[in-house]
Amino acid sequence: MGFWREKTLGEMSEWEWESLCDGCGRCCLHKLEDEDTGEILFTRVACHLLDIGTCRCGNYAKRSKLVPDCLSLRDGFTQFHWLPSTCAYRLLAQGDDLPAWHPLVSGRADSVHAAGISVRGFALPEAGVDCLEDHVIEWLE
Repeated sequence: MGFWREKTLGEMSEWEWESLCDGCGRCCLHKLEDEDTGEILFTRVACHLLDIGTCRCGNYAKRSKLVPDCLSLRDGFTQFHWLPSTCAYRLLAQGDDLPAWHPLVSGRADSVHAAGISVRGFALPEAGVDCLEDHVIEWLE
């Protein structure tokens, strides 16, 4: 039985917490909030630190300093609703289990890509984007 079934998010060690990240890169896409409804709208535009090929942060240790809007989910964070519905942190916070394609379940780091969950080949680098609103997407889940 996996540790994620036995512990709450708050009880997890640093290693356990970090291993929950499936490496999809979805949380690193720029988001917009609808001012009228509060709905979170995802775009296909990636943070400049995201390596779109690997779907990993290019400077994880310094991300909060380099990207002031980058949130640390570990530090007393309890609002997971804005994360993608496939995100392990959101799933576990909701009382759900990890999906079969999650690397902790499958035993393969590339299973997130094979399942089509990651932003590899889909995301756009922010450097060439002028208007985020032109790149709003809906997840097909």
